[in-house]
Formats: sequence, C-alpha cells, structure tokens
Amino acid sequence: MLVVGFVGVTLAAIGTFQPDDSVIYIEEPDVVRKRHVREALEKVPFARELIEWEYHLEGRADEFYLAHRDLDPLAVVPAIEYATPFAARLAERYGLPGATLGAARILRDKALLRQVSAAAGIANPASVRVRDAEEVREFLARGTGPIVLKPANRQASVGTQVIHHAAEVESAWSACLAQDEGVFVPDRPIELSMLAEEYVAGEEFSVEMLVRAGGALFVNVTGKQLVPGARPVELAHIVPADIPGELATLLGRQTAQVVEAVGFRDGIVHCEWIVSHGVPHLVECAGRLAGDGIVDIIELAYPVELLRCYYAVMQGRELPGELPRQAAGGAAVRFLTTEPGVVEGVRGLEEARRAAGVVLVDVALAPGDSFAGLRSSWDRVGIVMVTADSPAEALRRAEAAAGLVRIDLRAPLTGTGTEIPGR
Repeated sequence: MLVVGFVGVTLAAIGTFQPDDSVIYIEEPDVVRKRHVREALEKVPFARELIEWEYHLEGRADEFYLAHRDLDPLAVVPAIEYATPFAARLAERYGLPGATLGAARILRDKALLRQVSAAAGIANPASVRVRDAEEVREFLARGTGPIVLKPANRQASVGTQVIHHAAEVESAWSACLAQDEGVFVPDRPIELSMLAEEYVAGEEFSVEMLVRAGGALFVNVTGKQLVPGARPVELAHIVPADIPGELATLLGRQTAQVVEAVGFRDGIVHCEWIVSHGVPHLVECAGRLAGDGIVDIIELAYPVELLRCYYAVMQGRELPGELPRQAAGGAAVRFLTTEPGVVEGVRGLEEARRAAGVVLVDVALAPGDSFAGLRSSWDRVGIVMVTADSPAEALRRAEAAAGLVRIDLRAPLTGTGTEIPGR
C-alpha cells in the first residue's frame, strides 16, 4: 500500500487490519522534518518505508511512477486533502482504483467544483474569484446580505471569514490572507486563490460516501454545529444527523450527483452542504476521508469498519463484511475552544473522561502555552468524543463533558509565550 500524507491519529486503526511491513508512506520533506514523521513511523509495525517526495507539485506523480516502477503497489490512498491529485494520478499510472485525476482536480479547486456541479443542476451559492479587497467590496455591493471570503484551495476553514459590511472588507481581506498551516504544509508558498461567495443561512451537514466504480456503497449524513461569529469553524459533529429520513435521503442523492458530475470513480467523498428553505446548497466536497473525528464516530454509531472498507475499495478487493444502511446508535464529537491568553492550568480532564458515554477527552494546551485565538479548525484546543443510544443524547453528553473542562488563562504579555499550532 502507498499512503500519501501522514495522519498520526489513524495509525492505531490502520494497525488493526494492515499486516507488518505492508505500507509505504509518502510525505513532503518539509513536513517529515517539522512533524518528525520518520521517528513516528519507526514505532509502527505496518510501516515498511517512508519516501520523501514533493507531491504538492504538478507532474510529481508521474515522476514518482517513473522512479518507482518496480513497487507494484496494491493501492494508492490519499490520507489528506492536498494529497488527492497526486494519489489519483499515481493510481492511474499503476492501473489501480482511484478517484481519477480529473475528479481530484475539480474537488481540490472550489471554484471549479462550483462551475461543474452547477452545470449538473446542483444548487450553489453565487461565487466569484477575487484578487483584492476592491473586488470583494464590489461583490458585496451587488448582493443584499453578508458574504463569505475564503480560499479556493485550502482546508480546515483556513482563511475563511463572514463579512457583513463594506467597512469590514479591508481588515477581513488582510486577515484571510493569513493562511499559514504550520507543520502541516511545506515551507514553500501555496498559490493564493480566493473566492467571494453569497452567504447561505441554514443547517449544515456533511455526507460521507464510500464509492466504487462511481456507485455508493455506504452513505452517512453528519450533523454540524459551528462556532458563532465571523469565523465559521466547526464546533461539533453528530452521527447520524438527527433529521427526517427524507432529508437524509435527499442529501445522499445530491452527493451521488456530485460524484457523477465530477467523474469520481473509487474512494470516499466528504461532501458538505447547507440546507436553506429545504434546498441543499453545496459548500465543498473532498475526495478523501473526513477529518475531525468523523470517521471515528461513524464507526462507533453504526458500527462499521469504514477505514478498513475504504482500504479494501482502494485495493479493488471484496469488502470485509456487509455495510449497514442505518446507524444502531449515536455518537458525537465536540471541540473545545477558549479565549486568547496564556494558559495557567487545565482542570476537569479526569472528571470529563469519567462522564457518561465518553470515549475520548484530549486538550492540546498546557500551562505556559500562549493561545492567539480561533482562526481556523487548527486552532481548536481540545476534543471530546462520546457515544449514546441516539444522536440527540450523544450531543447532550458531549456538551456536558466539554463543560467539565476548564482552561484557566491570564492575559498574554506582549512578545512572550509560544503560540500553539493546531492539530
């Protein structure tokens, strides 16, 4: 197996079904250095090798294939958003299942996805590419409500902001250009590509769909909650979404339409929607596993070995078992946030871990750390994961457990403290 991109939180799950020395990881040299990937993989039995390769760049998949024709892999799996075009092209070169390069490129560019999905009859917010603050102001003036400014080619809500008034545009543009993802991306710059879009008010959902030969094998709808304010960062995920069956079916059908529209063949998609006045509007769609613990809570709620099934699809093999159509219970993830400041202490962790249904409680901050504030998903400071008999009860338990964790702060001193990178 070739896995493109290192995701540390998946190592334990992959280790339950991958034999020793069966996976070669491919990762950017800068990321290997900054995240100490080589040291981390030395302790992983199934990791056979680590190949450092600049896979973000055009043409590098073909170069990799020509340099490693003899690998003869069983599958090529993209583990992160930025790996999807490389993995799709490499799968094509090795003659293996994959998204197709065409589909991967469309899904990686939110503007292209708008163009293609709209042609297929899928509802999209009005959207334009913008090059500066003046073009943002012009787009805002053409509408009657707020807009969203965001990158067309980034992840984790990086550089995304809601703008209500023209007076906010200049500062919002400057703030949205701050797109540093730290240890998770190479040191070289990523091309700036920005969109201004109509703000669509409504409930938010994502659909996780396992796909083989363009057809759906498994479909889940996840409910979402966002942090209030100008930065639309996700605060909670609930599986399955606590909605009528008709809406869940509609969201699944719309996601299948996106899959067909872009020509996606094999793999998994994580497709985000806003439902306004009963109509699903496409937010974005990724051709890889969902992050934010969504895969974990899907596996808990149904239950299903979704990660193992995904790997089987990418190998062109039979699934390890029948996939469920409905969840047997509920599960939820609730993220922890805090105000800017220097951390003096973290309280309530053990109490939260003993709360009903809790599977995981983790906080990324420690005394002495400095927190600069919430700008993207990378800046959330902790996570709570729970299970329950229903989605509603799972969310209630997650919120209760999150409420037990206390992060004590003092105001930061200018020029002191270390900012905590997101996870």
